[in-house]
Amino acid sequence: MIYGYARVSTADQNLHMQVDALKAYGCTSIAQEKASSVKERPTLRKLLTELRAGDTLVVWKLDRLGRSLKDLVTLVIGFQEQGIQFISLQDNLDTTTAQGRLMFNLFASLAEFERDLIRERTNAGLSAARARGRQGGRPKGLSKEAQSKAEAAKTLYLKRDKSVGEIGKLLGVGRATIYRYLNYLGVKTSLSVMEIS
Repeated sequence: MIYGYARVSTADQNLHMQVDALKAYGCTSIAQEKASSVKERPTLRKLLTELRAGDTLVVWKLDRLGRSLKDLVTLVIGFQEQGIQFISLQDNLDTTTAQGRLMFNLFASLAEFERDLIRERTNAGLSAARARGRQGGRPKGLSKEAQSKAEAAKTLYLKRDKSVGEIGKLLGVGRATIYRYLNYLGVKTSLSVMEIS
């Protein structure tokens, strides 16, 4: 079966041009949606569950189907794995032909290249930051609330009239957290850091 999918981004736009082109191509069923590509698209989601091996999905233009190149590549790879053909009329992309499959594989390679570039830039940025003495991740330390609880835990612990469990109950945290607070403030305890990590 040949399915069509037409989408416009806002309610005041119309789908006539897309629907006419999909009908002219020979689509026997056309799903129509008025939704931005960044929002949920329930009509598309439903259509994707109806597609079966041997079916063809036709869109007027690639940007009607996917949010990004990565999104498109993921969708079309899924189609290929399920034996579903994909055609974009305006982009002359037709995975039923060798040329169309080649073109799609170029898109997939570009998407992978883009991901690799982002990964390389991120790693280079982290390396440069480390070379300057900065570490990635969350800054070490305690929030204001945790700092005040840590100080209270230290005071109560040094009085030696309450157990670590009792201090934890008073402050609304677990025993391990109390030990971490004490360790952070440099208070020697009977447990090592290895035992509470």
